[in-house]
Amino acid sequence: MAALKIDKTDLRILSAVQLHGQISKTKLAALVNLSPTPCLARLTRLKAAGLIQGYRGDIALEKLGAVTRVVVTVSLTHHRKIDFDRFEARIKGLDEIVDCIATGGGTDYVMTCVTSNLTAFQTLMDTLLSDELGIERYMTYIVTRQVKSAQPNLNKLLGDTLQS
Repeated sequence: MAALKIDKTDLRILSAVQLHGQISKTKLAALVNLSPTPCLARLTRLKAAGLIQGYRGDIALEKLGAVTRVVVTVSLTHHRKIDFDRFEARIKGLDEIVDCIATGGGTDYVMTCVTSNLTAFQTLMDTLLSDELGIERYMTYIVTRQVKSAQPNLNKLLGDTLQS
């Protein structure tokens, strides 16, 4: 399947959706300097191509109460596909794990966990260890404050590679 070709107008639409979420078609069209009908057609094409995976609100969890964020690195005992698949399937089913990336090098996964307190986090880790997922070792890093959390600037990332 050929990659979807996007141009700078598509990039402006994606950037606006990334920044503002689900906004009215009229406001989106105004933001990207396009009339509403072609803007909606482009947005529909971008959605159909899977470039827009969803909409969400960023909630300031610290304003709701105390939460514990922990970054965890995980190394598995074995490195077979079945081992990775089993671990990843289990992680996908846990709400407390809000981010998990597979990495190359000295560790297999880096996860971000958000729980109500440290005891809840330790219960989560005890559950993962008892699930026999082949975890050889894990290291935890308690997050003391979040300095930055953002999506990449699409114009800086892709802007020079696109046609007008």
